[in-house]
Amino acid sequence: SLPFPLLGIDSDNGSEFINYHLKSYCSRRRIQFTRGRPYKKDDNAHIEQKNWTHVRKIFGYLRFDSPTVLAKMNDLYVADLRVYQNLFQPSTKLLRKTRVGSRLRRVYEPPKTPLERVRECGQADREKLVQLDQAFKTHDPFELSRKIDQKLETIFHLANARMSPRSGNSSRE
Repeated sequence: SLPFPLLGIDSDNGSEFINYHLKSYCSRRRIQFTRGRPYKKDDNAHIEQKNWTHVRKIFGYLRFDSPTVLAKMNDLYVADLRVYQNLFQPSTKLLRKTRVGSRLRRVYEPPKTPLERVRECGQADREKLVQLDQAFKTHDPFELSRKIDQKLETIFHLANARMSPRSGNSSRE
């Protein structure tokens, strides 16, 4: 569904990201698969940022481990969250860093949505861009936000809220 060919995937080093299914997917489609070097956290800076904004900030650190929850999470991402984040959520991009004395001065470009960035790139498939523009016109960001909140509430009710054994509150009590 991307409006341009996918050339590479830069993955986090965690086993939840690197697995046989992802490796074979990349091999079949001739997609370059890279990952950061172990114990070099700066290699994964952009990946870790998206883990935060696209996963942890939304779901937190609860355990979601049932097929029912998986189906609801997949539905949330495919149906609503993907549209909301790509069409309506702007993000900033670092343009440059300059050292001023002992401090770094960061300069960012004005916030843009991923849709705006794809429109500007010039390499996007025109048909898919038309579809994205149509989706932008037909979706209401406030209604999408309400649907996302409702679905998240359902997912949180299904979460397995296990407590850490070290805290003295175990689910076996």
